[in-house]
Amino acid sequence: MLDIKLFRENLEYVKEGLKKRGFDTNFETLINLDNDRRKLIVEIEQARLRRNTDSEKIGKLKREGKEPEAALLEELEQFRVRIQENERFLLNVENQIEDILMRIPNIPDESVPLGKDSNNNVVVRTVGDIPKFSFKPKHHWEIGEKLDILDFEAASKVSGSRFALLKNEGCALERAIISFFLDTHKQKGYTEVMTPYLVNKASMKGTGQLPKFEEELFKCNADDLYLIPTAEVSVTNIHRDDVIEESDLTKKYVSYSACFRREAGSYGKDTKGLIRNHQFNKVELVKFTKPDNSMAELEALTSDAENVLQLLKIPYRVMLLCSGDIGFGSSKTYDLEAWMSGEGTYREISSCSNFKDFQARRMNIKFKSNTSKKRDFVHTLNGSGVAVGRTFATILENYQQEDGSVVIPEVLRKYTGFDVINPKKK
Repeated sequence: MLDIKLFRENLEYVKEGLKKRGFDTNFETLINLDNDRRKLIVEIEQARLRRNTDSEKIGKLKREGKEPEAALLEELEQFRVRIQENERFLLNVENQIEDILMRIPNIPDESVPLGKDSNNNVVVRTVGDIPKFSFKPKHHWEIGEKLDILDFEAASKVSGSRFALLKNEGCALERAIISFFLDTHKQKGYTEVMTPYLVNKASMKGTGQLPKFEEELFKCNADDLYLIPTAEVSVTNIHRDDVIEESDLTKKYVSYSACFRREAGSYGKDTKGLIRNHQFNKVELVKFTKPDNSMAELEALTSDAENVLQLLKIPYRVMLLCSGDIGFGSSKTYDLEAWMSGEGTYREISSCSNFKDFQARRMNIKFKSNTSKKRDFVHTLNGSGVAVGRTFATILENYQQEDGSVVIPEVLRKYTGFDVINPKKK
């Protein structure tokens, strides 16, 4: 979340930044609550000072064997009651301030292009040649079902719509993609972690899923736990309330997880195949870094995500998201979009973001300077390294053959144990 001091000391900067997102910049309620909070703090401190003074007077009188006057005792009780009341008022005001701040998005970085929606995103670079076919390429769900490696009908029977069931070589291909991603990123210095899929409310609030995106989440009401929509949630919360030594930064983690999303509001879009499911696999990259080099770390993070697509020889492009299209907590985001030959279009396969101190404030993650010993908030970054199901889909579409088979990318063959998936003989 944003620092309340920004609203108090540099309100125009906040308004200007959030206008770029199309966010309502009427902060009168927040400013009034902050003023009330500061007044209450002064009143409480003054009342405590008077209470302590009266307590000392009463203590002195009793040590001298004298009985304190009734008026002095009554005044002490009045200050005690006033303090308790104001502390309750203060807690209520602070809760209101936090609730408002939790719903305000991050301010876009100055390098983010101005724009309303995805139509205003900027192509940074395009990598790889789009495959050419002597036949009309099929969609991945058609290919997968004919190869008997995808079964959406069975998944629907078991769970409902927007689920996938993998079979035969499809299972091996999914595992191969995951292992390849993890191994490749570990070679780049990322520490592998495997975290819980169920997290508490504090973890969801820390990374910005709550309170704004509650309708997108799967919640276990009996236990007040949530299924993670991405490993970003559990991995970033590893360091909640921690103070990290400056010498330990940048910290880099890679984590495989299943992810769970309701995809609320997306009905009617991408209902077929592996693009927008309620459950999917993903390999996530997370960084904790110093503020002065977080933008450089974003470029490196994006490059690491690109690297796996290059090794798979999947054509893709890098998009710099405009101010109206970046995520709630992000200050700057690059999307990687992989080419889908069956659809004849690019599809998002990774999103790499710098949150600056937005998440760190929510989770109270700081670092201690090696020299001054001063403590300040870290910057957090994360990105898909990359989405496994969408990679599966792009492989089927880009490596399909006229006879219905699919060639396995060379870098995956040591994991799959086979070079090609052939149609099953009837």
